[in-house]
Amino acid sequence: MTTAPLFQPKGGVLIATSDAGFRDWITPQFTNQCDVELASGGADALAKLETSECSLLILDRNLPDLNAEELRNLAAKDYPGVEIAILDSVSENPLRGLKKGCVSTRRPLIPSGYGGRISQPTVPFEPLPAMLGTTPPMQRLARLVRLVAPRNTPVLISGPTGSGKELVARAVHDLSPRADRPFVVINCAAIPESLLESELFGYARGAFTGAVQSRVGRIHTAQGGTLFLDEIGELPMGLQAKLLRFLEYGEVQRLGSSDVFKVDVRVVAATNANLEAKVASGDFRQDLYFRLAVFPIAVPALCQRVGDIIPMAREFVRRYSGENGVELAGEAQRLLEAHSWPGNVRELMHVIERALILAQGAQRIEAQDLCFSAEELVAS
Repeated sequence: MTTAPLFQPKGGVLIATSDAGFRDWITPQFTNQCDVELASGGADALAKLETSECSLLILDRNLPDLNAEELRNLAAKDYPGVEIAILDSVSENPLRGLKKGCVSTRRPLIPSGYGGRISQPTVPFEPLPAMLGTTPPMQRLARLVRLVAPRNTPVLISGPTGSGKELVARAVHDLSPRADRPFVVINCAAIPESLLESELFGYARGAFTGAVQSRVGRIHTAQGGTLFLDEIGELPMGLQAKLLRFLEYGEVQRLGSSDVFKVDVRVVAATNANLEAKVASGDFRQDLYFRLAVFPIAVPALCQRVGDIIPMAREFVRRYSGENGVELAGEAQRLLEAHSWPGNVRELMHVIERALILAQGAQRIEAQDLCFSAEELVAS
């Protein structure tokens, strides 16, 4: 006897689970009807929804990186045309409840016990701490940060230089249960390779010439809090294996010592490099990349959120002038919006600071006060 198909989705099906048994069982339910795409977890599912044409998203209730209910609500708001079901991978028959609710062969009806697309009330947008911008890319960024912040999931923040990656990392920490514990920053590109290992892991007295007393490393200093590894793509290959062991076992061994210390530290990393390309070229360990990128967050470039430029410029004018009376002339605003902003938010801050100096205390910044390069500043 031929079993009738559970659904006939108008588009494809995206299945998010890390459970191989669940994946192998549920995939054949749809492969004869439509295209099936697989995601290894919640973050992967969110990334694939950006380009997927699926009409049904199935979430394993036991996702490895995100809370399935929170992910459902986020996906329902951003992708209202996608039906969503949350299923329990540990039940004897994960689709048993789903079958009972399926009364149409054209469109799945998801019972309330398993989630489903729910119309969400409009929730006022709440920016991240210390970050400016209300455009859709920034709203999505804020939702992702608030979604992952309460967990201990490692986060990998990518984005161009000057886009605010450290501010995002601080927001992850400040919105987490670790907010009252240390937030420790180490720039992997700013410390010489010969010193970076001792900075990270510490050293025992006599470990090397000049080590007159023992010292704990930055990892140990972050106990109970968050360690932010900026420019992680510049971490020397020799240290990548040692960092991987710390991430996997939560253990730290100082240079020159056989003692091993257990630590409780959440890791957030950031990069402006393409780590996948570095993995392909052999300059970055693949296992370390996957361990860091459990929840990847991409910070948008300023040119991708033009609607934020003028509000941010006005805020920087207020900060640097110390008063609210200084205005931006209309032509100055048009120039700001037309600029490509290769230096992102940091460049905008510098342009406004220079403009206030060139305006010489005037109550309005004119177009001629805006200098986007050293050559323009000299010419002015």
